[in-house]
Amino acid sequence: MVPVLRGNQNRIDAFGQHLPRLLGIELDHVGPRYVVAGMAVRSELLAPNGYLHAATVIALADTACGYGTLASIEDTGASFTTVELKANFLATARDGRLVCHARNRHAGGITEVWDAEVTCGGRTLALFRCTQLILAPRPTRVDAFDAGRADDTGLTVKPQGRRDA
Repeated sequence: MVPVLRGNQNRIDAFGQHLPRLLGIELDHVGPRYVVAGMAVRSELLAPNGYLHAATVIALADTACGYGTLASIEDTGASFTTVELKANFLATARDGRLVCHARNRHAGGITEVWDAEVTCGGRTLALFRCTQLILAPRPTRVDAFDAGRADDTGLTVKPQGRRDA
């Protein structure tokens, strides 16, 4: 089991149900400042030229940074989305295990900046940087209006007022 987060285990589990699982990404360590993740290079992850597809490397790095961001906003009810990313590819691979070390470089109230390095067999394949936008918890539909009353569906019905010309 990955050393994770007190109150976020359900969110971590749900986060891993989608693309990370499809790609076979495994978490070795998840924390609010540092994440280690990895995955095996498989033939399905190669480009038509027989080398590792660039999107595979980006998916691993962005996923690692995403788990770290999720750890850093633990217990807040907030979510996040990647708003910018950049990768410099230095080498490629055809087999082996990819390992990603991601580090939080800036944890502000609205954004986080993460750097990641993806390696294979000790050789650096890519340097990656992304910016995560922290999204405030979404209000319930009833809370979304200042005034009004909730009907039996839970939706707020705003009272009809006079229309002044």
